[in-house]
Amino acid sequence: MRGNKGTAAGKAAKIPQHRPAPTHQVRIIGGQWKRTPLTVLTAEGLRPTPDRVRETVFNWLSHLRDGNWAQLRCLDLFAGSGALGFEAASRGAAHVLLVENHTPAARQLEATKDKLRAEQVQVLRADAMATAEKLAAAGSKFDLIFLDPPYRQDWLGKLAPLCERLLDRGGLLYLEAEQALEEDALPDWLSGWQLIRADRAGSVFYHLLQR
Repeated sequence: MRGNKGTAAGKAAKIPQHRPAPTHQVRIIGGQWKRTPLTVLTAEGLRPTPDRVRETVFNWLSHLRDGNWAQLRCLDLFAGSGALGFEAASRGAAHVLLVENHTPAARQLEATKDKLRAEQVQVLRADAMATAEKLAAAGSKFDLIFLDPPYRQDWLGKLAPLCERLLDRGGLLYLEAEQALEEDALPDWLSGWQLIRADRAGSVFYHLLQR
């Protein structure tokens, strides 16, 4: 009988327990929220921009804008963890619109916004394409657009023309892609754009463009 009890207990102990999806963190690089951790949920297509890439990109942006972030209006169409948008807000951007279609990720963005008391940040749970079309139809303008979509779904080709309509004069477009963009061989969907900066970190190719 004791052996039977032990077997039953052993079987009971092996019943799988429900556990939440694992998470990890990235950190804000600079500004008023420097070193603040941001939770990254595990979800298909969610790929936060690495810290060292963001450090390089925001150094580029600060140089190009002479460190002036105060009037900057930013749009992140695939916000994910919010690493790019909250980084811009941390450095003083006037308004940051974070668009994220994945409900748990959008809720996490709201939680981060509340924690930071980031009143200049707006979170919108919505489809990137539909949102870009609505914003363009409404005549909305931004100084900086972040475009870091899931790979291999042709999002860049679909959204680049809309980003052209959404950018104000002199505005900048940040792109992450699974391959490098070359100044003398830009794809047709980037016709009329100028490649300002580009670099690579591992499998991440990142670029700044301007009309």
